[in-house]
Formats: sequence, structure tokens, C-alpha cells
Amino acid sequence: MTLLGLVQHLTEVERNWFQRVFAGQDLPPVFGESNLDGFVLLPDRALDEVMAVWQAEIARGRELIADASLDDSGRLSEQEAGHVGDQGVSLRWIMVHMIEEYARHNGHADVIRERIDGVTGA
Repeated sequence: MTLLGLVQHLTEVERNWFQRVFAGQDLPPVFGESNLDGFVLLPDRALDEVMAVWQAEIARGRELIADASLDDSGRLSEQEAGHVGDQGVSLRWIMVHMIEEYARHNGHADVIRERIDGVTGA
């Protein structure tokens, strides 16, 4: 796990929840052939490129939800619905899930930072 890998993964997460699930767009993964490839680092992929793509995915998601109600819903695939329990998910549910995703991965980033500088606690 690396910081760049986390950003790549969050890029995939942004695309998946806002463009695929909420807006119903059929889009390929951003990095590689599957959503799990987001963690894979390629030597020719620069930090600036990854950060720009992540920011673009965030901006696209914001565009898609700008005029939406939190009660509007998107649709999960059958496979994804198996983890959630239902194929229909509201924008409210997606937004809460995104908070969970970012909180979880911010924790991962903090562990990586602690391993580098040794600082723990407040």
C-alpha cells in the first residue's frame, strides 16, 4: 500500500459511485482493467498525472450531483448489491458511503505517515 496507490484507488471510487452507480454510465476503470488495478503503480505514471485525474473525477461527480436530491437514487450491479443488500441506493447513502471510504483510506495514509516519521497520537 502506497499513498499514490490510495489516490488511484479513490479515483476509481469516485468514478464508480457517482458516474457508474448514480448516473448509470458504462465507463471502464480509470487505471487498468479492473477497479482493483487502482492500487497498482506503474513506473511511467507520474504523481501530477494521478492527482489531476483524481481531481477531474471529483469534479465530474460534483457536476452529476449538483442538481440532484439526496433522495434520488442510482443502481448497483447484482454483484455490488450483494454487499449492500439492495440494488437501489440513494444519493444520501452514496454520500455517507464516500465519507466512510475517505475516512478509511485517510486512516491508511496516516499509518503510512507514522511508519515514515514515527509520530503518533494527537
